[in-house]
Amino acid sequence: MRIEDWFLTRAERGNPASDLPTWSEGNHCEPLVHGASYFADLVRTVDGLVKGDHLLFTDWRGDPDERLLPDGPTVAELFSRAAERGVVVKGLVWRSHLDKLQYSEEENRHLGELVGAAGGEVLLDQRVRRGGSHHQKMVVLRRPGDPAGDVAYAGGIDLCHSRRDDGTHLGDPQPVTMAGAYGKRPPWHDVQLKLRGPVVDVLDQVFRERWQDPMPLDIENPLAYLGDRLRHADLTADPLPERPPAAPRVGPHAVQVLRTYPAVRPRYPFAPDGERTVARGYLKAVRRARRLIYLEDQYLWSTEVATLFAEALKANPELHLVAVVPRHPDIDGRLALPPNQVGRELALRLCREAAHDRVHVFDVENHKGTPVYVHAKVCVIDDVWASVGSDNFNRRSWTHDSELSCAVLDETRDPRAPQDPGGLGDGARVYARDLRLRLMGEHLDRTDTDDLVDPAVAVAAMTESAEALDAWHRGGRTGPRPPGRLRAHAPERLPRLTRLWALPLYRLLYDPDGRPLKHRLRGTF
Repeated sequence: MRIEDWFLTRAERGNPASDLPTWSEGNHCEPLVHGASYFADLVRTVDGLVKGDHLLFTDWRGDPDERLLPDGPTVAELFSRAAERGVVVKGLVWRSHLDKLQYSEEENRHLGELVGAAGGEVLLDQRVRRGGSHHQKMVVLRRPGDPAGDVAYAGGIDLCHSRRDDGTHLGDPQPVTMAGAYGKRPPWHDVQLKLRGPVVDVLDQVFRERWQDPMPLDIENPLAYLGDRLRHADLTADPLPERPPAAPRVGPHAVQVLRTYPAVRPRYPFAPDGERTVARGYLKAVRRARRLIYLEDQYLWSTEVATLFAEALKANPELHLVAVVPRHPDIDGRLALPPNQVGRELALRLCREAAHDRVHVFDVENHKGTPVYVHAKVCVIDDVWASVGSDNFNRRSWTHDSELSCAVLDETRDPRAPQDPGGLGDGARVYARDLRLRLMGEHLDRTDTDDLVDPAVAVAAMTESAEALDAWHRGGRTGPRPPGRLRAHAPERLPRLTRLWALPLYRLLYDPDGRPLKHRLRGTF
């Protein structure tokens, strides 16, 4: 396998303003499935930091009172204790919208104030495209005196309410308010990567580029700027400590860090025309798919994304697309709900028109029958290339918000048949295959997944499990509940009049385009 067959080359990345490494080798990546697993690991690692170590993080939302373990500490307590020990704590959290709109401005400000009082510095960052957000979720832990101890976490899990769920999917005891179908304690499915090796230094660079951006923190919001000045808020990023040496090689994984930054004015110095390596990375990998694209995603909408899948399905008659998505959007409402529904309806129709018998879309419920909100952003292609990140399969994540994803190629071949499912000579890889089997095994209530190695068998098993559970529900839920948590996903078809107003609202507000005009006109990324 040639790495450049799957990963973007430096020229293909298309952002010469950043000297971010094209990829790094010699890493070890561990998927942490569920927020409870991630939070417990984060607490152990942060508690081991000592004076002079670094804790750098970015987040979409940070709730200071979110308990990372059942009895704590909270996010604010964990980071404040580290700062009090002399750890350099620096954070960037999206400024966000007002709490009454169910976003997180006040929570983020509070987290910054608490950590700041302990000696850290957490800034509210509004350096985004109008209507956009900073959506990266990353924690970088550096040990200048012991680089082998460097660790980073990146993926889809925010340090906030509702994320601390586990494999039972009974939800976080500290929930956020969501659509009524998810109940008072919404079940939550998510994935974060734990990374060790030279890639930690790459993610450190990602943080430093944003931290050192000279653009004012709240350039998009003059009223917020005025309020910050009146409250004497910290509006200036203090200098960062010297960047430590990169960690030594520790494992068999090559990692390519993929990002999205929109085209904005004033320009990002590290991405003057934006960066769309998330989109470009998927474009390259999906076009190499031959047998199975397995993905989990919060949204899965946008015709631009669906067209990529549809073209791959048409070009490869043995290729199957398996998608695990939420059953319902996260919000209710006569005005808010239809724009959330119309994008997925159009995207799935495009895929099914390309290969109706090879597109398999499922949602998930827990054993009580409550839908599970799928927030994970995972993609595995032919058991070779796998990505976990903050980005969703939609135009917003590919062009408009800031995003961060880690694509992984494992040098270790998997000996289980089929040894080369794609038939291109790349060979199945242990990391990608194990990630897919672990996720499928949970959804099917199975610990033995050896027979799911073959893509055809895996697709059949998921389809049969969903059909059995659907039949049990249709039959009044009598008799033993069939094993498994999957249901066939059937997006609601909106009435024509509703579509007339929902579609433009969806494209304008829910799934905007952050590309420069030349790329919009050419339909390129």
